[in-house]
Amino acid sequence: MLFGYWGEEVAVKYLKNRGYEILGRNFRCRAGEIDIIARDGSVQVFIEVKSRKRVDYGLPCEAINYTKKQHILKTAAYYNMLHHSFNQEIRIDSIEILVKGGQAYIRHLKNIL
Repeated sequence: MLFGYWGEEVAVKYLKNRGYEILGRNFRCRAGEIDIIARDGSVQVFIEVKSRKRVDYGLPCEAINYTKKQHILKTAAYYNMLHHSFNQEIRIDSIEILVKGGQAYIRHLKNIL
């Protein structure tokens, strides 16, 4: 299993344990990709997952720069257009997973825009 896919599986379990409903995964379009689409109460949440085994090149969340955030936002808008969710409250989150000594450490950053 690829490390990135494993990280997404860990993130899905984390979200489900906190009451999120998973609506979709790995939604792709011309503008970009969204790893997880979920519902948190009445809010639709678009989630970018970043996993790392080492921090030599920075923390996982540091890989989500301005350009990546803009791609996520455009992809979320396209997803909502396809699903006729025009008046839906949305939020963009990231989940970072850092593996150290065989242990996964999870940090959920809400509303990263």
